[in-house]
Amino acid sequence: MTGVDWSSSPGVVTLPSGVTVRGRRVADVVSPADFALILAPGPTPDWPYRRIRWPDFWLPLDRADALDALREALRGAHDGRRVEVACRGGIGRTGTALAALAVLDGLPARQAVRWVRDHYHPKAVETPWQRAWLQRLPTP
Repeated sequence: MTGVDWSSSPGVVTLPSGVTVRGRRVADVVSPADFALILAPGPTPDWPYRRIRWPDFWLPLDRADALDALREALRGAHDGRRVEVACRGGIGRTGTALAALAVLDGLPARQAVRWVRDHYHPKAVETPWQRAWLQRLPTP
């Protein structure tokens, strides 16, 4: 699947560098990806994935593990793999992770919430602590 263009698929956003990443709900039936970050309990995809322990409406339980997983996903996207991020509702945690990927990809953190709401979902990043977590992300 590597290198297949999926830029017009639902939930796909283009990060600042031009690479694409898909956001979705874990229960959605979707075309396969090459790698997934799963942010909620529930079904797992038939393709390689990594699960981040991230309670609904909160933050990752292990910040270092979450940053490592986000960086792994970003490297995959830069290598031409189809990368996706999924949580139960596909908005809060997924939106926060997509915003984090954009920051790690070069977007100023102060623009992350507006960017993900404009490009992915208008209610992405649901809580004040998710917004604060994005502001504390390391810059590239």
